[in-house]
Amino acid sequence: MTENLHLLLPEFLLASLAITVLAIDLFLPEERKNLLAWVSVAGLAGLLALALVLLWDKDILLYGGLVKADAYSLLFKTIFFVLGGVVILGSADYVKKYLRSPGEFYAIVLFAVLAMSVMASAVELLTAYIALELMSFSFYTLVAYGRNNPKSNEAGVKYILIGAFSSAILLYGISLLYGAVGVTRYAEIETAIAAAMVDTGSVTPTLWIGLALILVGLGFKIAAVPFHMWAPDTYEGAPLPVTAFLSAGSKVAAFALILRLFGQAFLPSIEQWQILVAVLAAITMTVGNVVAIAQHNFKRLLAYSSIGHVGFMLLGIAALSSFGAEALMLYMVGYAITTMAVFVGLIAFFNMTGREEISDLGGLADSHPFIAASIAIGLFSLSGLPFFAGFTIKFYLFTAVATEGLLWLAGLAMFNSLISLYYYLTVVRQMYIEPAPVWAQESALAHNPGSEQGNPGNGSPSILITGVLGVLVLGVIFVGVYPFPLLQAIKAASSALLPAG
Repeated sequence: MTENLHLLLPEFLLASLAITVLAIDLFLPEERKNLLAWVSVAGLAGLLALALVLLWDKDILLYGGLVKADAYSLLFKTIFFVLGGVVILGSADYVKKYLRSPGEFYAIVLFAVLAMSVMASAVELLTAYIALELMSFSFYTLVAYGRNNPKSNEAGVKYILIGAFSSAILLYGISLLYGAVGVTRYAEIETAIAAAMVDTGSVTPTLWIGLALILVGLGFKIAAVPFHMWAPDTYEGAPLPVTAFLSAGSKVAAFALILRLFGQAFLPSIEQWQILVAVLAAITMTVGNVVAIAQHNFKRLLAYSSIGHVGFMLLGIAALSSFGAEALMLYMVGYAITTMAVFVGLIAFFNMTGREEISDLGGLADSHPFIAASIAIGLFSLSGLPFFAGFTIKFYLFTAVATEGLLWLAGLAMFNSLISLYYYLTVVRQMYIEPAPVWAQESALAHNPGSEQGNPGNGSPSILITGVLGVLVLGVIFVGVYPFPLLQAIKAASSALLPAG
């Protein structure tokens, strides 16, 4: 074990980086706190390079089979390190303007990235659970980080209460599973379930209840319907960069855990749980997309949108196979890039205006055409229109679902994509057709009495957030037009996940 300890250096050094950022924060004067964001991003970039050097072509169990260094964990480490950097850079202006204690904010983001990295590497239930709880506690703190905002405090309380409840259910499910099979490592669970399926043709009632409770506990974490009640209020109350990180990072990390758990532990009993996951996926994507139509706050709209996309991602679990796993991983990457593009555009808008209603976006295409175009491209991608990442990832995923014989589910998913196009277009219509709201026109006239054109902004977005937004938009287009380099990495990760195909 000790000779392979160096393979966990990225995680150890990431924890050290978070503590270092906290320490530097103590000595920096207030006017130079913005340097903490650059220290955090530089550290993540260095750790990503280290992880690629150390873990390339590795396939080895560490710590007695608790975590695994393989192509699957390396792919998601890369995703999480890059995502953490994007969140930090995209939130730098927001943190400077609206939040206190930036060092603590960036350190907690880094701890969340650490938890996500361990979640993807874990091949043992309790290790995965501890990593999931570290991520959850990081988000509990981040959601309530707007201490002067009553909505943020309320969202944090709601989130931690529901999170504690879901953690108890998940842990109870793990205990029942352990009582039924006597092991917690994924490979040993798979062997025990396979033996039970050969002997009796089904799993024992205790094992079935434990598996169901694990699915319910994870359903709370990913906001699957009917376990989604915390998501809209939490998304609305949290600081906007936290909402972005919660929407993209927590979903991808949770599905990285779920995909490995179901692919390496529960796969022999897929006939027992496939229909349950399929129904959960159908309800989740339908409720998320239908309820999103009625929203007038763009954070709540994107909350229900993310619930709908959770339903889409559950399709990959219901159609679990080599092709299904590849399609799901591609969907997770494309979803993360696209969601961050939309949110970074909205963060830039919020930094200028402090507004978060959809109606406040009126006239944005006239005053800030690049921000409006970036948000529109992201929304078109989320709906699945061609030439953007959303079309490619949905095409792969729906094809995988249909290949596994779940044609009704693939058809329902296509119908839900059409529903989502409607409410995404309402936001685009607001930016490009509707005039600027009254408050924006009054603000523009106050700053420029000779102007007749309302301006829904107060100044211009910084070069930093504009650059981050530009890179994300290019990523959305690149994945949509030429996903093949990404697919090569995903195929290697799928081979590590399901080596027998």
